[in-house]
Amino acid sequence: MTDKQTNSIVAKIIGAGAAFLAALVVQKVLALAWKAKTGHKPPAADDQGDAGLAEVVAAAAITGALVAMSRVLATRGTARFTAQVDDGPDLNPMD
Repeated sequence: MTDKQTNSIVAKIIGAGAAFLAALVVQKVLALAWKAKTGHKPPAADDQGDAGLAEVVAAAAITGALVAMSRVLATRGTARFTAQVDDGPDLNPMD
């Protein structure tokens, strides 16, 4: 296995971890914001509560959009970072 393949695998693992953590943070922040605004936690799929359809749809749409956006941004940021690390510093100042 070449160094480039190893770096690619490491970048994918780091990217997946960053995307997972970003999604987790967004869900926690959203739950806190939802509770501050409505006084209760956002409705979940297994809740037997009395949340209306509009509230369930709004919670699902907001959560889905924000989690997807955070995953994309985390994955792109990780890809940029690993590309810079893979390229390494410019050691030849004569170029």
